[in-house]
Amino acid sequence: MARTSKGEKAKSRKSKTFTIFEDDEREEQDAEEELPKDEAGRRKIKRQYEDLLGIRIEKLKGRVLNRERINKTNEGIYFVCAECKRVCHNLDEGLVEDPDNVRNVCGQCRKERDKGKKKQAAA
Repeated sequence: MARTSKGEKAKSRKSKTFTIFEDDEREEQDAEEELPKDEAGRRKIKRQYEDLLGIRIEKLKGRVLNRERINKTNEGIYFVCAECKRVCHNLDEGLVEDPDNVRNVCGQCRKERDKGKKKQAAA
């Protein structure tokens, strides 16, 4: 009888197992495969933050959740936007940082707010 390697045994075990979430995970992985590896990782972390924080998003809106060092010069910041209340990353959505760190907003919300101010000034 031929011997099988450890890798082959692990593959055969994985193929025999069944999980409910298997289809959802495959769909997410397919969507993320089109993205660069770092952006897909940030999306995954943002999703985990949303799941973890749940109803506390309202309490934490505008606050910085985490800072990470990407390389010697770049810093990544996860935060909850004070306007749209989504978990954002400064490299994906942009960050308009508040000096007091309680009203941080993403770039898109800042643009919308600026457009509203221009319309009010023109009227």
